[in-house]
Amino acid sequence: MGKTGPAVLTLSLGVFGIITTEMGVVGVLPRISEDLGVTPSAAGWLVGVFALVVAATGPFGTLLASGLRRKAVLAGALAVFALSNAVYALTDDFAVMFAFRILPALFHPVFFAVALTTAANLVPAHRATRAATTVFAGVTLGFAFGVPLTSYLAEHAGLAAAFWFGAGVNLLACLGVLLLLPSTPAAPATPSPSGGRPSYRGQLAILRRGRLWLSILAVVCVFAAMFSVYGYFAEYLERVTGLSASLVGAALMAFGIVMVLGNLLFGRLLERDLLRTVTAFPALYVLLYALLYAIGPWPAPMLAGVLLWGAVHSGGLVVSQSWLARDAQDAPEFGNSLFISFSNLGITAGSAVGGLVVSTAGARHLPWAGAGFALAALVAVLLRRRLGPGAPAAPTAPAPQAQDAPPATV
Repeated sequence: MGKTGPAVLTLSLGVFGIITTEMGVVGVLPRISEDLGVTPSAAGWLVGVFALVVAATGPFGTLLASGLRRKAVLAGALAVFALSNAVYALTDDFAVMFAFRILPALFHPVFFAVALTTAANLVPAHRATRAATTVFAGVTLGFAFGVPLTSYLAEHAGLAAAFWFGAGVNLLACLGVLLLLPSTPAAPATPSPSGGRPSYRGQLAILRRGRLWLSILAVVCVFAAMFSVYGYFAEYLERVTGLSASLVGAALMAFGIVMVLGNLLFGRLLERDLLRTVTAFPALYVLLYALLYAIGPWPAPMLAGVLLWGAVHSGGLVVSQSWLARDAQDAPEFGNSLFISFSNLGITAGSAVGGLVVSTAGARHLPWAGAGFALAALVAVLLRRRLGPGAPAAPTAPAPQAQDAPPATV
């Protein structure tokens, strides 16, 4: 028990390293384009291919890994991320770098899915949501510090230094997993959730549930609502609010720091009342975007609005994951992989629609794109609630969790 806290924090560090690897490249694309002699559009595919691979392979990779020891899966994934960063630092061949963006993307959803389930199993059931919140804190810390630090190192110490930083973080998390996580054998496959891990067929069976697909639709719409506007954060603040590039950078840093605090707040709210928190989240986003539209042209109010925006934005991760987990309690790792894949699909859809709005109607109208997706998410949540708590498809599945209780499989 004494190692439970450090073990969960190690998983959070691993998430930080993975997010820094995934998103840190965004801030150094111009340097990659220059140093490796490729066009900016070609360099941009280093971001796009990662998200596409995650969305396409997540559930299947997690399904295949479900029969392996969790400790080995987590350590192996982090080792791949450390190796990939080392390759980025050493290579001057764009094709090699591109290949080593695909490789870690295959392990990204596997790590997240297994880490969330492992964190929940390391703590008492009533603290499962808090453990997931701690793991998700690695995401917010990655956005707040990992991505800006990667950009800073590339600018002041060279591109290789930025990637060696990513390699070091992932290697440190890998060592932490090996030292701090308990080593438990993989449970034998069984069609009964009470007798070990579910079989491959049992895990795939959750895809036949209409309730699950409504939850998935809500996840897609929530992430589309988040990233249809956040993806053009700098565009909005520069063109609509009129901030300088330096102020936009400071606002982005403040946004990420507030996300850390907001993530903890939403974790507590979910522990108290999951249904009300999940239902209120998209409604809150609609109100937030209406506010951002109203104050957009005014620098002082908008800078204050950025702090509120960051606090609300942070809740999307843990709120969406907790909601989908209710309908995948008998296949938690597979359910978490569905969350990772479909949240990435939401990011892709939101970014595409946001880009369309910017190119046609202008950045000023971005908040309404986000509000539209948030309203769609609210409708999906309400429809899912009308169906009741639901029950797993298999007749041997455990009784469903009470509606007002935190999800045991987060």
